[in-house]
Amino acid sequence: MKVLINCEFSGILREAFAKQGHDAWSCDLLPSELPGNHLQTDCHSLDYSQYDLMIAHPPCRYLTKAGAGKFWDSHRPEQLEALNFVLWLWQRPVKHICIENPAGYLTKAWRPPDQYIDPWWFGHWQRKHTGLWLKNLPPLMATLIHPSPTQFVTAMPETKDRWKNRSRTFQGIADAMALQWSL
Repeated sequence: MKVLINCEFSGILREAFAKQGHDAWSCDLLPSELPGNHLQTDCHSLDYSQYDLMIAHPPCRYLTKAGAGKFWDSHRPEQLEALNFVLWLWQRPVKHICIENPAGYLTKAWRPPDQYIDPWWFGHWQRKHTGLWLKNLPPLMATLIHPSPTQFVTAMPETKDRWKNRSRTFQGIADAMALQWSL
C-alpha cells in the first residue's frame, strides 16, 4: 500500500508501516525526527489520489476540551477552523482514512469517533483517551493490556516541548495500526 501519515513529525507511525513493507510517507510542516520518507510541506498541496490509506493527526489545540479551556462552548473561530481542517481531511479521495484526536470538540461539533483507544491497550502504562474516526477501516484491537495504567497528560512536566511530547504516537499503537490495517 501507499500510506500517508498526515501531521506527523515524529516518523513513528510512518516507520511502523514501512517495517511492514508499505510505501509509507509522513507529512508535516516540521522536519521529521526520524530519517525516512517525509514531506515537509503543507498537506493541502498533496495529491491524495495516489494513497491507499491516510492516517491524520490534526493539531488538537482547539479540538480538545483541555485545549479549548474556558472557551469550550463558544465555537471560537480557531475551533471552527480546526473543525473545517478535519472535515477537509475526511473528504480526501483516499479509500481508507483514520483521523486521530483526543476526546473533545469533534464529538460535539461533528460526530462521535468510531472508537476510543488508550495506550495501555497496547503495552504502555499511560492513559490517553483518544478517538479514532474510521473510514473503511476496522476498529483497532488491543494487543497487550497493561495491568495498572496511570494518567499520562497530567504526569507530564510543563516544558516548551510538552505539546510535541504529548502528540507523539505510542509505539504499541503504531505497531498495531501497521499490523491490523495492512489491507
